[in-house]
Amino acid sequence: MSEPAAPAKRKAHARMDLTKGPIARTLLLFSLPVLGSSALQSINGSINAIWVGRLLGEEALAATTNANLILFFLLGAVFGVGMAGTILVGHAVGAKDLPRAKIVVGTTATFFLGISLAMAVGGYAASEQVLALMGTPESARPLAEAYLRVIFLSMPFLYFFTFLVMVQRGAGDAHTPFRFMALSAFLDVCFNPMLITGFGPFPRMGIAGAAASTLLSQAIGMAAMLAYLYWRKADLRLKRDELHYLKPDRGVLRTIVFKGLPMGAQMLVISLSGIIMMAMINAYGAETTAAYGVAMQIWTYVQMPAMAIGAAVSSMSAQNVGAKKWDRLERSAYIGASINVLMTGALVLLVRFVDPFIVDLFLPGRPQAVASALHINNLAGWSFVFFGVTFTLFGVVRSTGAVTPPLVILFISLFGMRVGFAKLLEPAWGQDAIWWAFPVSMGFSALLALGYYRLGGWRKARMGAPAREVEDAPVTGAGVPAIDAEVANEEAPELDQEPAQAT
Repeated sequence: MSEPAAPAKRKAHARMDLTKGPIARTLLLFSLPVLGSSALQSINGSINAIWVGRLLGEEALAATTNANLILFFLLGAVFGVGMAGTILVGHAVGAKDLPRAKIVVGTTATFFLGISLAMAVGGYAASEQVLALMGTPESARPLAEAYLRVIFLSMPFLYFFTFLVMVQRGAGDAHTPFRFMALSAFLDVCFNPMLITGFGPFPRMGIAGAAASTLLSQAIGMAAMLAYLYWRKADLRLKRDELHYLKPDRGVLRTIVFKGLPMGAQMLVISLSGIIMMAMINAYGAETTAAYGVAMQIWTYVQMPAMAIGAAVSSMSAQNVGAKKWDRLERSAYIGASINVLMTGALVLLVRFVDPFIVDLFLPGRPQAVASALHINNLAGWSFVFFGVTFTLFGVVRSTGAVTPPLVILFISLFGMRVGFAKLLEPAWGQDAIWWAFPVSMGFSALLALGYYRLGGWRKARMGAPAREVEDAPVTGAGVPAIDAEVANEEAPELDQEPAQAT
């Protein structure tokens, strides 16, 4: 009688080792799921904006534009900590030090949970005051407040979901985050009109329903991704006997705070400058604010290649720092910046042709607002080519621990150039001074970033204590993009014998 069949094992995706292989091909393959995630998020935001604009009107669209700037500000507040944790995970993965990676994951997870709960409580109470400080138009302020209060309640889910995604990518897995961000985006698109209008069993919530849709979709996406990682026995998951890693490690906490604060401050600088610019735009009325909100929706698509390639370069840089492959690190910077220029430039040209049709989807029957949105895009949209170069170079220099110079560059570019340029020339140029301030500041930022990359001392910076090199340590992370799975399995057939998953 034959032996009973062994239970089938859950087969993992092989991780993508960012320290090996052709740089351009590796960057593109790793960036595809990141680009897909960005595209889904952008489509999700655009569809939701269309629902709000069509179902609730121009004032509601202006309200969500103001509130979403505050949301970006809040996400930026913890971006630095998440990025610092991601870099440390990448260093540990590159050095094949799984225990250190788990220490980083546990410490960062506890920090994220605590700060997100504090942000939710404090933000909910201060929503009205924050919108007043921004100069939100009176006609849009009650709607913005209703929307923002629910957004604050969603912060713990947003923060922890973001943490999971960043850690996975740092470990070399962009495929798993793509799956669950796709799930979240799909749910948000479905829930949004139902909660706004009260379709079926859902209550009629108006603009608060758009925010409640975000809360539900993020909570479900986060929980599903966490459950999946444990089901697949992911390498970086904390097992029962490893829960002590959730107690913050002093050395790691010190590193993610002191290195994360300047990186988080970069996002805060971007957010604060955006809020200042929004206050200037709000002064021209709800129609101009709505037009700018539509332009911002289109810009999310234009900057998608820059964000995807930049994230891939950042993960690759962190792993190569851990593996001490400095020549590969520097080549990835130039290749990543070149790919960014080509892809973003092509997308800018495409938007030129489809812009009128897209804008009309958001603002039907409002020709003045449509014309204003088209004008904004014509003056400022092309400048995201510069943004791609800056984002890529910042990702490389940050991977070594050089976090302060990028902050200084952004501060000078956004407050000195963008806000300064707009305020100086607005009396003479009117609104156009605001729109021209975007390409002026982005071009200046790219020049400074390139100058620091070529001449600065970022190569000598360090990101806390170096990770230990552990021979024959288990491979960390699971997940290559599906497009690369066949090649990875050919190169590492042992992964079929002993699955190794991410986080």
